[in-house]
Amino acid sequence: MTTTTAAPGDPKPAHRPYLRPTRLLKHSESSLLHPTVLAEAERRAGSVQLRIADSITAFAGSMAFVYIHVALFVVWMLWLEKNPWPTLTLIVSLEAIFLSTFVMIGQNRQSAFQQAKADRDYSDQEKLLVENTELTRTIRDLSQQIHDLTTQIHQHVVSPGAAPATGDASTVG
Repeated sequence: MTTTTAAPGDPKPAHRPYLRPTRLLKHSESSLLHPTVLAEAERRAGSVQLRIADSITAFAGSMAFVYIHVALFVVWMLWLEKNPWPTLTLIVSLEAIFLSTFVMIGQNRQSAFQQAKADRDYSDQEKLLVENTELTRTIRDLSQQIHDLTTQIHQHVVSPGAAPATGDASTVG
């Protein structure tokens, strides 16, 4: 299964493999990935159990899975057994139990990934807030220094004995 994405300014779409962790690490440039995506992909690619769960979940969520099951059920009901319902019901029930477990594994994985990404984004935002606060304070301090220097220059340029021009009619003689 592939997804199609187009880069800005790219005339034709680029094809990327289904984003299972092992394929993601193999086919993507790591500098283009969010650090949390990269860390989660590396963690999942490092575990055999998680790779198996990802593979089963990816296959069970595909149309190939549906087509194979339709074909198997038709063959089973028409040619394999005279009374297919009890055995077929048992097999389908067992399969549903296992597939629901894999769906929950996928949901837990997605939830953990979203939480890790949110934590990372929150941490990054907090760092930016601290940086912006420090920059704002620095700008305020520099502005105050510029104001003080301007005041000192003004005091040196204007003679100390001269009366300041205030615009009052009482000082005009």
